[in-house]
Amino acid sequence: GGGAFLQGWAGGYPEIVKENELFERYYRELGIVPAGEWDAFMAALREPLPATLRITGYRSHAKEILHCLKEKYFRELQDLEVDGQKVEMPQSLSWYPEELAWHTNLSRKILRKSPLLEKFHQFLVSETECGNISRQEAVSMIPPLLLNVSPHHKILDMCAAPGSKTAQLIEMLHADMNVPFPSGFVIANDVDNKRCYLLVHQAKRLNSPCIMVVNHDASSIPNLQIDVDGRKEILFYDRILCDVPCSGDGTMRKNIDVWKKWTTQNSLQLHGLQLRIATRGVEQLAEGGRMVYSTCSLNPIENEAVIASLLEKSQGALELADVSSELPGLKRMPGITKWKVMLKDGQWFEEWKDVPSNRQTQIRPTMFPVKDEEKLKTMNLERCLRILPHHQNTGGFFVAVLIKKSAMPWNKRQPKVHQKLPQRTGDTEVTAANSGNGSDCIFEEPTLGENEESKKMQELQTLDTEQSKKEGVCGPPPSKKMKLFGFKEDPFVFLPEDDPLFLPIQKFYALDPSFPKMNLLTRTQEGKKRQLYMVSKELRNVLLNNSEKMKVINTGIKVWSRNSDGEQFGCAFRLAQEGIYTLYPFIHARIINVCIEDVKILLTQENPFLSKFSSETQKKVKDMAMGSIVLKYDPDPEKPHDLQCPIVLCGWQGKTSLRAFVPKNERLHYLRMMGVEVFKAKRKEEELENKTEEEVQHRLVQTEERMDVEDKEHDLVTKMEAEIGEESSQSPVESSAMEIENKIEDLDQSSKNANAHVSQEGKDTDASNVKD
Repeated sequence: GGGAFLQGWAGGYPEIVKENELFERYYRELGIVPAGEWDAFMAALREPLPATLRITGYRSHAKEILHCLKEKYFRELQDLEVDGQKVEMPQSLSWYPEELAWHTNLSRKILRKSPLLEKFHQFLVSETECGNISRQEAVSMIPPLLLNVSPHHKILDMCAAPGSKTAQLIEMLHADMNVPFPSGFVIANDVDNKRCYLLVHQAKRLNSPCIMVVNHDASSIPNLQIDVDGRKEILFYDRILCDVPCSGDGTMRKNIDVWKKWTTQNSLQLHGLQLRIATRGVEQLAEGGRMVYSTCSLNPIENEAVIASLLEKSQGALELADVSSELPGLKRMPGITKWKVMLKDGQWFEEWKDVPSNRQTQIRPTMFPVKDEEKLKTMNLERCLRILPHHQNTGGFFVAVLIKKSAMPWNKRQPKVHQKLPQRTGDTEVTAANSGNGSDCIFEEPTLGENEESKKMQELQTLDTEQSKKEGVCGPPPSKKMKLFGFKEDPFVFLPEDDPLFLPIQKFYALDPSFPKMNLLTRTQEGKKRQLYMVSKELRNVLLNNSEKMKVINTGIKVWSRNSDGEQFGCAFRLAQEGIYTLYPFIHARIINVCIEDVKILLTQENPFLSKFSSETQKKVKDMAMGSIVLKYDPDPEKPHDLQCPIVLCGWQGKTSLRAFVPKNERLHYLRMMGVEVFKAKRKEEELENKTEEEVQHRLVQTEERMDVEDKEHDLVTKMEAEIGEESSQSPVESSAMEIENKIEDLDQSSKNANAHVSQEGKDTDASNVKD
């Protein structure tokens, strides 16, 4: 019975026995679980983890998706039975704001056993691909919530991949959808070059101009500079998320092999790195700023020991915030103040002086609790949060929220080194001594003007970068090591003030005078510019002032793409769907307001004739030149049963037809929101389920490499229009549910075929290119 159930859930781990004697002995002895709850704690760890999903919060569509989930999908599941068992209804997480996070015990095996569940599953998969829903573990949603982000905050996510927390942070920046460019930004960093591309994929779904993905070792991430009123200043962050690499024993319910592999050795090896990363984080935090430190481990060596050591060497510059009143409904345990250190052979040590010298490389003094009762009391370690799996059916987790009250003590003193120019290595400027042993010998780059030496150094560096800055080019650091450190990225080239490229665009779309054209960039220094991307002015500032010391993997959203047939349509560049919500507020021409019936036609038919549309739409189109257009739907509060959130689509007006250029998943998303049934019983994607996660992720990265659906569709259509004249285009399909999805898939396929004809020059140098 139990074995078969486990096999059904995990699909291939039936042989792993969920026992580990050392694990039980260690945590029983440390007393991390309240008296009388040990059996419940162990039983919860042996149960599979419920699947949790989060509705993307910043879209005005979030409320519509929630409405759709509750009123349609959950309602259909209400009285459903599978194999004689009543299906458990998904539940919202009580502590997550506005019912935007849910958990469900439905396994994949069960999801396939009923057509209604299969439909629910397809909804989840498709909405996830659009970025409207994120599959994310419940406990992993906590750190971003406790950061208390506002749209003007400068945020650093130090160990960001795979990116679900980063996505939460981006959503918080865009809390007000009417502000296309919040003044805050997220710099998301990861040490692993390949994982950075996973991060890019996650972030791209949110279409934000305020995110930059960089590739550095978090423990020595370089200080960045920004231009403040013509003065160079070091960038300090208002919020830092420090979700460090950890042993992961809180994830046993999901990562079953932890049962077999667990020993205390992992924590002992990671403690030094965790402390170095956290130290580097607080150095870069602005005074008054907030840093959240988190791990998915239960071990105090990785948790309270790191925080206590950090507080001790900060000499009062840091304090733990009391967040007991935040996230009401979340059950939590206080941080612990007493613990011991155990070696993997089961040997215990209560304090540093007991450790024999041959063990002093494995065990460090910072791993032990503070003995001085007074000092311990002022640390308030009980303000840390411990999440135990059996309390709310989650994973295990640890969170600490730190506030910086003043500069770190080692940054107040005169810096010792810094007489010579810092060496340029591929991923950082070496400025910090190793702090693994908790000593106080870490020196941040001095704040500007602290001493003459630093000014000279600054000037030398500035001369170096001034020329490329004038040209608005931000290339990767010119270093040989860089080539070995992952892929070589294309440069980021800002459009020059007087670029002739921009004028026809500005004219064609009647762009507002307030449009920030300085923030437009391309990824090519020579040759034809295929794509135009856009960043916020704050990220432009960061890019222009740090191209020598920062390895940027990706930034900016695509706002315009070059037409393959160029200028014959009044403007060489057409609008890109992914950037339309950012661009729309600045566009004053070529906007067609459409009713909900028109939207349905646009999304279900390949190239519908104008005669299909409402007379209002036909009238508006009549006097408009062919080319790229904006199609805007505004909800009618008088018709509460219609879709109640605005939609902006990119389209193309031909001689006799009108069409939308929207990627397949987004089409399906909008249709679902409008109540059009888009379920197809037998999906081609089913074979994918059997592939390993690695293959799927590899596919993911490869699809990023090709031209996106939108581009392929567009090139295909313009080609067709040019070759055969629009009139002879096939008679459009009517929108039966089955045909919609088939048609959209055919569209996808024909786009892929068309891509084969795209010339080498036209190859997309999309910002997410992966050169493998």
